Amino acid sequence: MADKAPQQIAVVGAGIIGICTALQLQRAGFAVTLYDQQGLAQGCSKGNAGHFATEQVFPLAQPGLLKKLPSMLFNPLGPLRIDWRYALKATPWFWQFIKNMPMVKYRAHTQALKALNSHAIAAYERLLNDYNLAHLLTKKGSLLTFEATPLVEVEAILAMYQAQDINVRLLNREQLQALEPSLSALVTYALFFEDVAHSVDPHLFCVQLAEQFSLLGGLFCQQNVTAINANKTGYLLQCEQQQHYSDKVVVAAGAWSNNLLKPLGYNAPLDTERGYHCMLDIDSGLSRPVASAERRFIMTPMSQGLRVAGTVEFAGLYKKMNNKRALALLPHANALLREAAPASALSSTWMGCRPSLPDSLPVIGRAPQHSNLYFAFGHQHLGLTQGAVTAELITALCLEQTPPINLQPYCINRFSAQATCSKSIPQAQ
Repeated sequence: MADKAPQQIAVVGAGIIGICTALQLQRAGFAVTLYDQQGLAQGCSKGNAGHFATEQVFPLAQPGLLKKLPSMLFNPLGPLRIDWRYALKATPWFWQFIKNMPMVKYRAHTQALKALNSHAIAAYERLLNDYNLAHLLTKKGSLLTFEATPLVEVEAILAMYQAQDINVRLLNREQLQALEPSLSALVTYALFFEDVAHSVDPHLFCVQLAEQFSLLGGLFCQQNVTAINANKTGYLLQCEQQQHYSDKVVVAAGAWSNNLLKPLGYNAPLDTERGYHCMLDIDSGLSRPVASAERRFIMTPMSQGLRVAGTVEFAGLYKKMNNKRALALLPHANALLREAAPASALSSTWMGCRPSLPDSLPVIGRAPQHSNLYFAFGHQHLGLTQGAVTAELITALCLEQTPPINLQPYCINRFSAQATCSKSIPQAQ
């Protein structure tokens, strides 16, 4: 008797979430096709800060932020900005953002982020070790620096992380200089997150995982999926010139996911936080990612030089990049480095669209109204961090297994009057 043909699964979106998910599903015995119009890891997965930020368990919608929002949003070169021409369109998102600020929601969302992040590095280690790719994960921790913040305030921030069981140490100026002598002596304190990792080339990180997917028989299709249509047995993916059948579909299209979901009756309040980076062709001497609590940016040593990244801009998916926002990062980097980078060191600038939901949580799970349709998008600043753990969760669902994490907080129905997904998503005991 011939073996039964494996189920076909389409993964729409070839960023780090889609690539990890496609690889895990292919390993699990499914026949997987990965779709992306732009190619492999051409969005935020290419230009992110390379920081596996497991320490970032606090949602952006914080109770104390409301008073600061007006002055922050309209500063053209500040760390958080909204293009005034986009303000009306962004208003519903910000209203939802404000509604997520109460302390009860803040605490619940913190625990939901912590649940994902606490599994994130181990999930990557399992994946990478199986393919002798452990060297792609550099485990030297990361630093959060302070220049003018009083020690009592730094200690309060330290206590916040410690209360969430984050492995962190407080360093004074002398300890910091011994660890990272390339940093400016203006930095007075730093929090050292010892369990954090980084990538020296996020794009290569994705490409090498995609290569393993291909070696296992997975297919990559560089086409634009314009619609997902359900039929009696599965789904027809409408591309520009043809249709493709699949038994199951995983939507991992980042900030573009809503374009596919709205015709199916799902409407998550998804927007994009546009982030920027500059690449400096220098040997910074840094050994790990260094973020600034006051300047709100991060710099990461990479194989091509130093990547200086940060900022949040609300201007939609299609507006051209504002290069001034990228260049505004350079003075901050030079302030934190002992030796400022010359102007000639700038090799490139970049902008990418982070998929952002107002509660800072991704959407992970089964579609409540459709069988064999799964969601994995909206990871905001933590797409790289949560790629492997998201892939494990989606794979468990596709195998009809109970995921190791309760997926209720990440259900798409949290944005609608139907507040539970318990009938659709198996829950961990």
